[in-house]
This record gives sequence, C-alpha cells and structure tokens, in this order.
Amino acid sequence: MTRPLLQVSGLRMEFRGRRSIRSVLPGYQGEVLVALDGIDLVVGRGESLGVVGESGSGKTTLARCIAGLHVPTAGSISLDGEILQPRRTRLMRRRIQIVFQDPYSSLDPRQTVRAAILEVLSVHRMVARRELPSRLAELLALVHLGPELQHAYPRQLSGGQRQRVSIARALALQPELLVADEPVSALDVSVQASILSLLLDLRARLGLSLVFIAHDLSVVRNVCDRVAVMYLGRIVETATTQDLFSNPRHPYTQGLLRAAPSLVPGHWETRVGVTGDPPSPYEIPGGCRFRGRCPIAQEVCEALDPPLVAGAAGGHAAACHFAWQPPNRGQGPAPGIGDAPASI
Repeated sequence: MTRPLLQVSGLRMEFRGRRSIRSVLPGYQGEVLVALDGIDLVVGRGESLGVVGESGSGKTTLARCIAGLHVPTAGSISLDGEILQPRRTRLMRRRIQIVFQDPYSSLDPRQTVRAAILEVLSVHRMVARRELPSRLAELLALVHLGPELQHAYPRQLSGGQRQRVSIARALALQPELLVADEPVSALDVSVQASILSLLLDLRARLGLSLVFIAHDLSVVRNVCDRVAVMYLGRIVETATTQDLFSNPRHPYTQGLLRAAPSLVPGHWETRVGVTGDPPSPYEIPGGCRFRGRCPIAQEVCEALDPPLVAGAAGGHAAACHFAWQPPNRGQGPAPGIGDAPASI
C-alpha cells in the first residue's frame, strides 16, 4: 500500500469553557468541551475526502487542526510520513492551505485583489519580484477571474468572485493538500455549482488532494471519492462515496440520507431523518453517544462504546454494534436517495 499524503491519528481537541456561575469562584479551571475525540483518517495523493455531519459535530475544528490553526490536545497529524509539529515551519504551512466558509470575512476589506495575492507571494518568496505580475495573472486565470478585477476591493465583488480570490490566494503557495471548509454554504445556489466545478477542475489539473467539509450530501457525492461521517467529535462511518450512499451502515448516516431532498415525487411526506438533539459536548454520555437518538438502540449501546469496525470487504467501517449483523437492523435510505446525483 502506498503511503498516504495525510494521516491523522488519535486526534483530540478540547476547549475550556466558562458557562456557569462557578466561573467567578477562585481556582475555577473551566469546563471541558470535547470537540474532537480520537479522530483517525487518511487522505491519499490526489484523493478527495468528504467530511459530513450536523453543526457542532467537529468538522470545522478538524479542518483547522489539519491546517495548523488549532494545536490539538492529543494525537498526531502527518504529511507524507512526517509528523507536523505544533509550530509548523513556513514550508509545512505552505503545503496545507485552507479555504474558509465565508468569503465575506476571509479577505481584508482594505486590500485590493492584487494586494491580497501579491502579499502571499511576497511573504513566502514564491517567485522573484519581476515575476510577480505574471504569476498574479496566472492565478487569476486559474480561478477564472479577469485581469481587470485585480484592482477591485472585496466590497466590489460578488460572493462567488470573493471565494475565487480566496482559492487563488491558497493556490499561490502551491499546496499539496487543500482543506475546503464548507466553501459554498455561504453562496447563492446559482453560484455554488460554478465553485464546485472549479474545485474539481483544479484538483484534476494540479493533482491536489482535497479535504472537503460539508453538510450538503449531494455536494459531497459529486466532489468526493470517500466520505467520513462525524457525530459529536467522532467518525462514526467511513466508506467510498458510492458505497456510503448505496449501503449506509450506521443509523446516523441513514438518517442523514433520509433527510436529504428526494428526487422521487411523493416520498417526502413519510421520510424521517434524525430526530432529537445531540448531547452537549460538555457532557458526552457513556456508551454509544448516538443512542439517545437511535431508532435501534438496545442495552448494549448504553453499556459499551462501539469502535469503528470495518466490514468483511474492508473498505467500509462503521461504529455501531449492529452495523454488520445480517440483516442490518437499521433503515436504509428512503426511496429516491441516490437515484440520480445532482448535476454540477
């Protein structure tokens, strides 16, 4: 087996909170919010991994840890076999870049497009000074922006144009891995397809590996080779995109798929996704953390925390006591799920 480009092992991320009246007492250390709890994943060269889950599942925290914006409490992150230290070198920071969710706040409103991109090229000394104008033109062309926009300020650009500038800034450092943290969720639907098509084109042309954070399953289906499903700081299922959509094994994944819009008329009325609210990350329950919302939970789910176990084929893993019992006791996706992928 070839060595993966990115390998995350046992990643844990805790935050100290102050959410009670006890925070005013002397010696109070704060309550611990567990955002990530033992994350293991790999991303191969040229591969696209989708990470999905509800708000609060830890997707963005995982993205920021991979990009080096958070220092994890425990665990390790390796790039091409080299463990990344908490204080990353300039070269390591260049090799992993992130595109943020909100293009309205990820750009400096006082900088033109030209200044924003040239700043990155200059600070990291990517090209000689005399080559800066030509490299700027290349980057703008790469994200399908005209040269006339280089003198525009962010307020003069549309949301899609701003996100293209953000992508161009990330690509200016010639990264091997691009982390996209919900890059289209803040955009109009009419613009989302063009940004997704751009990411697919860049991945093919530049040989990029991609970690794509999303909550829209139809987007993940069109962009990613594999999918990891997160719930309350844990990965509860991982599989190839085709296998996950056609044969989900974890009840949480099945609920997410049932909640997606149906392409078959008449099925929307009877479909129930995931009911209830997730537990507080300050007070994660023992046993299976999904048991309070699970339609097939039993006593064993309260007593034992199920590990992420692969099935007989090996490429599909789920953290559920009943995932691999024949027949699977969960409910598969409702009719219409996966009948025809949304076009981008």
